[in-house]
Amino acid sequence: MSIAQTDRIDILLQDDAGHGVLVIADHLDWAEFDEGDHLLLLQEKINTYLAFVDSGQLAKARPDWKNLSIVIQVDAMYAPNKTALEFYRTAGKAVAEAGIALVLHEPNRGATTRF
Repeated sequence: MSIAQTDRIDILLQDDAGHGVLVIADHLDWAEFDEGDHLLLLQEKINTYLAFVDSGQLAKARPDWKNLSIVIQVDAMYAPNKTALEFYRTAGKAVAEAGIALVLHEPNRGATTRF
């Protein structure tokens, strides 16, 4: 699965800190892929994840996560540009209003940013 499949949940996992993590796999390069399209895909994917939680689908899929804090984590192959960072800041606030954290994880750089 990937960011291009905006109607699907890519990965569900529980991290070492005991959070329920919904992972978005973002393989798109900000320099090579159309920035506007990339942002739209991210927005749609995050909205799908929020709806998955809000609708109770997550609770049905993972009843053992009932008391866990939920995190939406974007695993990005490429570092975000300035516009993408602004998007993450804005999206992070909206996601937080739903009681969920938004995290950008860049495995290639070993960097994790919580918004």
